[in-house]
Amino acid sequence: MRTFSCRLVKMSSVAQSQDFYIGWDVGGWNCDKNSRSHDAIVILDASLAIVGQPWRGNLRNSINAAETSNAWIQALFEPCAAADTIHVMSHIYLAIDTPLGFSEELINLITELKGVAALGDSFSNPYLYRKTERLLFEQGLAPLSPIKDMIGSQTTKGMHVLARFARQISSCGVWTDGCSLTVLETYPSGCQRSVMIARLRSRYDALGHEDKEDALTCALVAYLYAEQRELLASPASDIPASEGWVWVPRDALGQSG
Repeated sequence: MRTFSCRLVKMSSVAQSQDFYIGWDVGGWNCDKNSRSHDAIVILDASLAIVGQPWRGNLRNSINAAETSNAWIQALFEPCAAADTIHVMSHIYLAIDTPLGFSEELINLITELKGVAALGDSFSNPYLYRKTERLLFEQGLAPLSPIKDMIGSQTTKGMHVLARFARQISSCGVWTDGCSLTVLETYPSGCQRSVMIARLRSRYDALGHEDKEDALTCALVAYLYAEQRELLASPASDIPASEGWVWVPRDALGQSG
């Protein structure tokens, strides 16, 4: 089993601790060959100011090179020209825009050749969508499927990062390295209906590309998870922890905060 270090990740000599909220809009493994969709990273500090510069490219080599969760965190700060930004025992909240699990029904089908009794329309098909996504469909949203919508590359990329750097499930829809990194999944397109997200985003200038804009939305969800979690829709007790959960604001689902 992979072990994780709780050593300090030091990016400056300023001995001050604060939280950071990072949004990662995930591109495919070879997204450097796709001009339309790349990895994008936006980092926010405790005051919600953008740290360094929003970045867009391919994180594959950074993932391969990192040996610890601390090294992975550094790999997120460096391309954003933020390697010299504070970081002494800070906590990192990383919100990722890609599925971070597969449904129990699909896993049972693959590993045990065990099928469900009957299948209906696409949106209710448990092989194509996890329970969290099926609930989003009931709210009028349309999340993508890693099985039918050609985001399998992005899904395995996000899950690979969990496996290497944050494999512990602390609660349904939340992964951790057991120290300074907390990871969750979100859905920027679904957040577009949120008045609260729109209000938070109004302080920022345009970032120049949709990937960066989605990464910013992810970072804001990371902030809400850390600081105002009650404003996000939380998983019910019957959501399988292995499937994960898509964190979106309650007001995006027509629920009061």
